[in-house]
Amino acid sequence: MDEPRVEERSLGAILDESDAREVRRPERPARSRAHRLRRLLLHPDPIFWALFSAGGFVAALLVPVHVAILGIAFAAGWLPDDALSYERILHLVQLPLVKLYLWALVALPLYHWAHRFRFAIYHQFGIVRWKRLVAVGCYGTAIAGTAVSAWVLLGI
Repeated sequence: MDEPRVEERSLGAILDESDAREVRRPERPARSRAHRLRRLLLHPDPIFWALFSAGGFVAALLVPVHVAILGIAFAAGWLPDDALSYERILHLVQLPLVKLYLWALVALPLYHWAHRFRFAIYHQFGIVRWKRLVAVGCYGTAIAGTAVSAWVLLGI
């Protein structure tokens, strides 16, 4: 029995044919700025994804530096004894840029944790029933931690 013969074409011919086709996006109705803002407020996922990403950066790069300096270098005696004296650290923390840095160092990993914990509960544990409650609990904790850290740093 003879099998039907498949037309053999070169890869170049196939690519030329696919380049000749034009893919058009469907036309979307124009949306107002108020509509986009309302959608952003009702669906804040892009905001939380950005905070998740920034928190991952801080947790991966900046927190280990602090652990190395405060937990290892100072404890091992590699720094001078007065390097972390109370007066020095208090003066340093009173600078606005340092306050902003410390606030980001504390707050952003909270959002990273909240996002990871929320998705772990959904996908690893399979708890989908209380989806909104879990999201409010996770992100609410991160927001509360952000507010507390700002309150403490502004009080210094």
